[in-house]
Amino acid sequence: MRVLAWLAPLLVLFAVPAQALELGDYPDLRRFVDEMVERHGLGRGSLTKLFEDVEIKPAVVHAMERPREGLPWHEYRQSFLDEPHIRDGARYWKQHAAALVRAYGHYGVPPEVVLGILGVETHYGKNRGSYRVIDALTTLTVDYPPRAEFFRRELEEFLLLARELKRDPRALRGSYAGALGIPQFIPSSYRRYAVDFDGDGRRDLLGNPTDAIGSVANFLKVHGWRPGEPLWDETRLEGASFGFVERLGAKPTLSIEELIRYGVFPVRHIDGERRAALISFEGESGPFYRIGYHNFYVITRYNRSKRYAMAVTELSELIRHRYENPP
Repeated sequence: MRVLAWLAPLLVLFAVPAQALELGDYPDLRRFVDEMVERHGLGRGSLTKLFEDVEIKPAVVHAMERPREGLPWHEYRQSFLDEPHIRDGARYWKQHAAALVRAYGHYGVPPEVVLGILGVETHYGKNRGSYRVIDALTTLTVDYPPRAEFFRRELEEFLLLARELKRDPRALRGSYAGALGIPQFIPSSYRRYAVDFDGDGRRDLLGNPTDAIGSVANFLKVHGWRPGEPLWDETRLEGASFGFVERLGAKPTLSIEELIRYGVFPVRHIDGERRAALISFEGESGPFYRIGYHNFYVITRYNRSKRYAMAVTELSELIRHRYENPP
């Protein structure tokens, strides 16, 4: 069986043992404990004991430095645009149709888009991550300088979230980046965007599909989802000026009329005033291009990768087709 190129070095790294954390070796982490006690009233003794139980995981840093989203598109897509994701997405739609319809009515996000995100994130809750979140976030706080401040904030949010959920921080597992639950919200997103969508008085993204569905839809709405608008389009390119448009990034900044002047022609959605972006992807035989509209950009607020957003978009379309045309 062939091992994917991105996976092989990670398998080797798993042989590197985790290291028990010595709080005295990390002055910044001691200051963090002081802040959590002073600002949020957490017990110093319980925090000290918690961090004494933390393990520093080299595999976490390795995964951060080699994210799957860094793969070329033609490799990245293979992880998600397959029969199990399509089949299980259609089944999940059938099982949770009422919640998906209600989320569509309340937030304006179509069922297939919610399912596309849940499919890419955790295969509809099947793969929620195996790292203890406290280990992952602490490792990234102390051993990953490029984003240490970000993960320090997420570590703070996580401890507050665990208190709110009345859960032992040691018991919560998630991704190498500290995301958790069916939709893989990072702790700050969980606290900010999770909703109690079934009305039971809890915002449970760890085991409640209804709350997960409502929370994903709420996240997209808060980040600007526009009901009824397209996500993407195929494009026809003319001349050589389109390179300027591509360099503008995934955020739609030019109108379709302006894109056309640069030789970028949408195939399906011709609305001269609609803003769009030109986005390139790595095909097996070379680059190809898509036009991304506002809602495509909104999906990148969930994960900044254009490949992620394209995987969600394509998977969502395949799920809808399977749901409407069962075998």
